[in-house]
Amino acid sequence: MAYTTVNKSSSFQNQVLYTGNESTRSETGVGFQPDFTWIKVRSRADPHILTDAVRGTSSQLSSDTTGAQQTFSNMITSFNSDGFSLGANVDVNRNSETFVAWNWKANGAGSANTDGGINSTVSVNNTAGFSIVKYGTGTGSATTVGHGMNTTPNFIMIKPLGTVTTGGWIVGGDNIDNTWNNVLELNSTAAKASDPSFNNTAPTSSVFSVGNNNTNRSGENYIAYCFANVRGFSKMGIYTGNGSTNGNFIYTGFRPSFIMIKRITDGSEAWVMFDNKRANSFNGVTGILKPNLSEAETTQGAGPSMDFLSNGIKLTNTDGTFNNSAKEFIYMAFAEAPLVGTNNIPANAR
Repeated sequence: MAYTTVNKSSSFQNQVLYTGNESTRSETGVGFQPDFTWIKVRSRADPHILTDAVRGTSSQLSSDTTGAQQTFSNMITSFNSDGFSLGANVDVNRNSETFVAWNWKANGAGSANTDGGINSTVSVNNTAGFSIVKYGTGTGSATTVGHGMNTTPNFIMIKPLGTVTTGGWIVGGDNIDNTWNNVLELNSTAAKASDPSFNNTAPTSSVFSVGNNNTNRSGENYIAYCFANVRGFSKMGIYTGNGSTNGNFIYTGFRPSFIMIKRITDGSEAWVMFDNKRANSFNGVTGILKPNLSEAETTQGAGPSMDFLSNGIKLTNTDGTFNNSAKEFIYMAFAEAPLVGTNNIPANAR
């Protein structure tokens, strides 16, 4: 069984749904003060909006573009003790449209870190295995960046902020390539490809490596989101699809609240995101949002895409973005509830 030190997962990662009204407002129910909030309108094709406490609430990025960081005073206006406040900007608050906001807890605006060859500002939550890292300026040659965690990240997403030039989201992870030679792009459907963005070097418990213009262009500034496996709370893994409605079971050690998936071996398949708040039944999860696309939420067929169970995920759909036969998929998942907490009380069976 998967025991965990995180008995209340929703204190560190959670999502909320809301309907826009194009007026200033506060969203509550997150359960903590978020430091990284990712918002997507569900009912129309508008961009993903990513905001964090290190860059500041007026600075936004989109996962579906290579564009530079933009500044808006009327998107997220503050992070609050139980959620966040919004301005009237239609990308996060269009009247009558439905939205989802995925939230993670780090540690506020962060502090200086000098562990690497490039100085960084780091907001870290070691309990949850998560850090937000702003670093720069880039040197143009291979070096390292301090991530602030006391453990080794298993999954890292990096985006240039556009100080010098625009660029895509580079994603590295143990399950993409344990040598960190192959990478993915969050804004692209492309399969994994060889690229020296991480200098072909796995992270350590203090730094990650950067190697080329994607992650270390001379004069450029970057944001990195770093995630580590925390038993019973978060899992970065890999599985093989079988192309059947009686799909494979993927053990995570917890009932998931959120999962992001990408087919890595071949083809041009989108990233997909699912969560427990957009489920159509107690276990069944249907709503598909794609980080690399601005499109509205979709579903695949009449039934659910997968079931969120007490100890993992059961695939129930043949869609090629997450269950193509004999193809490999990587995932990043977070818990709604651990299978077994530190008090040795099992989670309710579902």
